[in-house]
Amino acid sequence: MPKQNQRLSRKIGNALVLVILLPFILPLALLALVLYVPHRLALYVLVWILWLPRGKNVLLVYSDSPIWHEYMVTQVMPLVEDQAIVLNWSERSKWPWWSFPAYVFHRFAGDREFNPVLVLFRPFQRAKVFRFWSAFKQWKRGDRERVEQLRQELLSAL
Repeated sequence: MPKQNQRLSRKIGNALVLVILLPFILPLALLALVLYVPHRLALYVLVWILWLPRGKNVLLVYSDSPIWHEYMVTQVMPLVEDQAIVLNWSERSKWPWWSFPAYVFHRFAGDREFNPVLVLFRPFQRAKVFRFWSAFKQWKRGDRERVEQLRQELLSAL
């Protein structure tokens, strides 16, 4: 019985903390949403204005990993090299802190499964993100199907 009382007390305590903090959390969440949407929209507009007229509609980020470097350079990069802005994650220490491509990479690729990644931009459409990391994880175990499937999806999208 004492453990049930402790669990009940903990649940009641958690609920009280939530009720007390809710008036602070909701406005902050609303503010974050209100700021996120215009920020994301501004990034899209900048990409559409700065990159698309120059024929650059792809952001490709890869690294010198022995697992995927050769495949990315020989199988993916030739598909997009004329229309891509390319960043090498292994050389990120050389990226200028004010680099627009690096900023776009961080905003669209996020912090999960972000290398290698390809972001395809189209006018007035959401960006399509191709995350190769988990596919190459399977590749490392001998299963190449997901990598080839992603490459085919990329070909179709291009």
